[in-house]
Amino acid sequence: MSHWSERILSHFTADLTRLWVACDPDDVLLDEKLLSELRCRGFEVMLYEDPFAFRAEYEERYRAAWDRGEQGPAPSLVLHLRSAGANELPWDIVHHGRVVQLSLAELFPRLAYNTVQQLDSEHFAGLFHAHQTELQSARGENESKDFILEHVYQLTPRSIRNTVDFWRELLRMHFANRSLPLLFAQHAAGIIQGKGLFADQPVATWLSSKSVLLRVVHDAWYQYLSNLGLDGTRTGEPPPPAYLTKDGVAKIEIPFDHSDVQVLVDSMFLDGSLHPLAVHSVPTGIPSWIKAGIVQDPAALQALVLKGIDGLIEATPTAASSHKDWSEFAKRYGEILARTHGLPGTDGCEHLLAIRDRIKTLQTQSDEQLQAWVAAKHYADLILQPVTKGPVMVHHVPRYLRHRRSAGETRVALLVFDGLAFDQWVQIRESLIASTKRFAFDEGAAFAWLPTVTSVSRQALFSGLKPREFEDSIDRTDKEESLWKTFWQNEGVNANEVMYRRALRQFSQLDALEADLIDRRPKVVGLVIDEVDDRLHKERSKKDVAMWIGNWLATGFVDRLFSLLLDKGYHIYLTADHGNVEATGVGRPNQGVIAETRGERVRVYRSESLLADSAKAYPTTVKLDIAGLPVNCMPLFAGGRTAFVPEGEQVVVHGGVSVEELIVPFVKVIYSGDVA
Repeated sequence: MSHWSERILSHFTADLTRLWVACDPDDVLLDEKLLSELRCRGFEVMLYEDPFAFRAEYEERYRAAWDRGEQGPAPSLVLHLRSAGANELPWDIVHHGRVVQLSLAELFPRLAYNTVQQLDSEHFAGLFHAHQTELQSARGENESKDFILEHVYQLTPRSIRNTVDFWRELLRMHFANRSLPLLFAQHAAGIIQGKGLFADQPVATWLSSKSVLLRVVHDAWYQYLSNLGLDGTRTGEPPPPAYLTKDGVAKIEIPFDHSDVQVLVDSMFLDGSLHPLAVHSVPTGIPSWIKAGIVQDPAALQALVLKGIDGLIEATPTAASSHKDWSEFAKRYGEILARTHGLPGTDGCEHLLAIRDRIKTLQTQSDEQLQAWVAAKHYADLILQPVTKGPVMVHHVPRYLRHRRSAGETRVALLVFDGLAFDQWVQIRESLIASTKRFAFDEGAAFAWLPTVTSVSRQALFSGLKPREFEDSIDRTDKEESLWKTFWQNEGVNANEVMYRRALRQFSQLDALEADLIDRRPKVVGLVIDEVDDRLHKERSKKDVAMWIGNWLATGFVDRLFSLLLDKGYHIYLTADHGNVEATGVGRPNQGVIAETRGERVRVYRSESLLADSAKAYPTTVKLDIAGLPVNCMPLFAGGRTAFVPEGEQVVVHGGVSVEELIVPFVKVIYSGDVA
């Protein structure tokens, strides 16, 4: 255990009392490793946000059991309060609870408090060690930024002397998924540009946004190959116009010839971060290292995809990994899977057979590890995560949008593509890139609710609530609109300034939507685009779904939807309530109800005995205890890539526990010219 963990956990001794209050305005205690260690010591953590929701859960799950002399869900409960004091808590909680105060200002007294506040919690342990061993006196704000950049992000901007240094450090940082918080990005950019490097370029944005940086690298790579006499079809992210001359030539030249840059670029092509250029012929004398970034024929593309799959198999997170590890894995998984759907060649060719075999290995391994991760209660900890830097679970999305409105994005539009898996988002993104370069995307990920069915996860998404808090409507979706409007009314937005629309799917519907937006001028818009989910249940494979999505995108629906919202000043956030997988039927259990008829990968029971009977009848099924569900909502998940449909039937479905179903895209959509 690290010194940081020991310092925090030393406050909590299970045998002192069973009710604790953590006054923690900086969310120190919500680090995944600390939560896991607390659980091992017999503590469960509960957020104090809504006093009514807290009281109901506390009385039902803990107080009643303790009064009966029973242990309850855990021997001890820590009530987490995002405040420096406990004054807002009910008297009985303060009276019976033991109060612990945690503050970054006290834990890092020699660093500027506002700089430490910008960090994600996983960085605190390393920073604490450096703080204790290397700092003898207090540092000012800029010195604190330098110290954190060096010891947390391994970046020393003052040592960057030329473009090779800059691109090596920038690519290394993003390859390791260590984007800088904006405060540090602006500080580092000031130092770098103060040396005359990239004086007229958005260096701070490159440092803080991996997706923007990749667009720049893509364009520079294609221009580099063009200069070598290689022209072909671009398949990557679009570069913002600010990075191009009027003739469409890249302003930015990256020193790809340098070995330090080559090794990083090569790795990013292999892991799917960068997309190769499809070329018809390769001139003689082209350096061999360039081949990772070009594709000359179908066999070469198939070989590249196969390498990417093997890389994912090696990099699959485990039951001990963080949620960020799983999110990054899901994005890479989606990139690779999207490529497999469009691979050229006949079904019997050697490479395609190998790819199909390795994909199955990847699916089996990732499914098993993810289920173990959920079983280890790490999924339960996601409920507790702060939302200000992005939603971790889909029910965090409304609160994140509230935060964005407070930050100046007064008009927001939430687009929920029902059932959209990451690979299908990649297809949508790349289709828009091929047809227009008007849009840019800042891509993240969020976890759906288990079971991954619409009535559970989409209702959580629009309401901002855990499923336990909408138990009465957990098996239907007709309350979504009222829950969405209730959330925003509680935030001070008038009911007539909140819009909700569902069943959007056709281009012809957009005129009416635009008229409503003009007439009502809502500040908050929630839209359900359900064509993907409706269609996938009619197909037998995800490749068939991909073919259909391609035809749907050709209608221009998504392009125009984005445009009409952006043109009216809305900040667009796109996500999904769940994804989908290919599965094979194992038969239908007679017992059990399901939250909605198309969640064929799960059955939900009201009694333990019925669940046990079905688990015995279907021995490959998986039983998991999912925090946040109603007490009488007990899911039984189909094992492997199976579904509760007639035996042997091939289907595309959802409801289960897999990377493709559980981790969904969360994307901000902007006009490419608006990239800072």
